[in-house]
Amino acid sequence: MKFQPLGDRVLVEPIKEDHQEVGGIIIPDSAKEKPQQGKVIAIGVGAKDEDGKPREFNVKAGDTVLLPKYGGTEIKLDGVTYQILREDDILGVLN
Repeated sequence: MKFQPLGDRVLVEPIKEDHQEVGGIIIPDSAKEKPQQGKVIAIGVGAKDEDGKPREFNVKAGDTVLLPKYGGTEIKLDGVTYQILREDDILGVLN
């Protein structure tokens, strides 16, 4: 399925961190924190400035970005979990 975000929204696939159990303690998935890094899959057309022209994005498809702990909308497409966020909600691009 193909998905195109609208406006200044960005489709991000969270990067799952390696799971390591310390001392044999198993932490349920509901108690784990959401991943804070993700890969940009698609971007919208951009927000409009005062003159009605689209502003350029600071991120592009393929970038690895730092995500906020809370925010965005989680969706599933073809069994894969993604997050949709506004570009302003992305904390930064990782090199």
